[in-house]
Amino acid sequence: MSRLNFHHLRYFQAIARTGNLTRAAETLNISPSALSVQLRQLEAQLGHDLFERCGKRLVLTEAGRIALDGADAIFAAGDELVSTLRGRRGARGVIRIGALATLSRNFQIQFIKPLLGRRDVEVVLRSGGLGDLLASLEAHRIDVLLANLSPPRDAATAWISQPIADQPVSLVGHRDRCRRKRSLREILRKEPLILPTPESSIRIGFDALMQRYGISPQIVAEVDDMAMLRLIARENAGMAVVPPIVVQGELNEGLLVEVERLPELKETFFAITLARRFPNPFLKALLGTETAASEGA
Repeated sequence: MSRLNFHHLRYFQAIARTGNLTRAAETLNISPSALSVQLRQLEAQLGHDLFERCGKRLVLTEAGRIALDGADAIFAAGDELVSTLRGRRGARGVIRIGALATLSRNFQIQFIKPLLGRRDVEVVLRSGGLGDLLASLEAHRIDVLLANLSPPRDAATAWISQPIADQPVSLVGHRDRCRRKRSLREILRKEPLILPTPESSIRIGFDALMQRYGISPQIVAEVDDMAMLRLIARENAGMAVVPPIVVQGELNEGLLVEVERLPELKETFFAITLARRFPNPFLKALLGTETAASEGA
């Protein structure tokens, strides 16, 4: 096999950064036609298309994303040669994780903890809505998407959704509301409630529970962000339906009280990935060896 041409790799990196062959050619001070020829030579050597055209932009393919990560690592290592004695760290890999903006921060920390502190990896966290993050997953801009619901899948969708953790859900209230002992049903009938929004998995289960109990709850607030739900509960606006981990600090301080676990209610977390030919190797530390390997099948 012929050696990798680093000039071709540098040109590819420039195209990937600009998303446009003409602008990259201007930056490199060569003609677009010459740059196009060298890109095709690199693709031929690697055996994969590195870009696909999306309107006027060139968008990285999966192989292109892998090649860009490799190019970044190679050139970072080259830069390091001139300052090795300054104690700089070696080139590191990257894993990009997307998470719903409303997802529990405590869960996200627990998920990435196996990689925190490692010198060989940079963890990039991005948050947003489900639709945007799924689009990023399909465009290989993130390696895994964390969500508390599993998006619908059909023959046209390529992602794989697997449950990776779940946690119980409780009725939690300000300590001033919890001085008198009452039954769960009495509290649910008489207390104003702070609830997740109707599209959340917790709310779906809670509404089903209320139907079984024959209770029409008094809803004081519906919140799609667990951090905001926690803050409203701190203000003593009502009892909150929430996983205890979300308010663990307030429970430890005694400001909030866990009244009772809600039967059969739980929040399930999913890791959503693509069936990739080149799975990110750091996924093994987060999802397990068997899972990461099966994704590459």
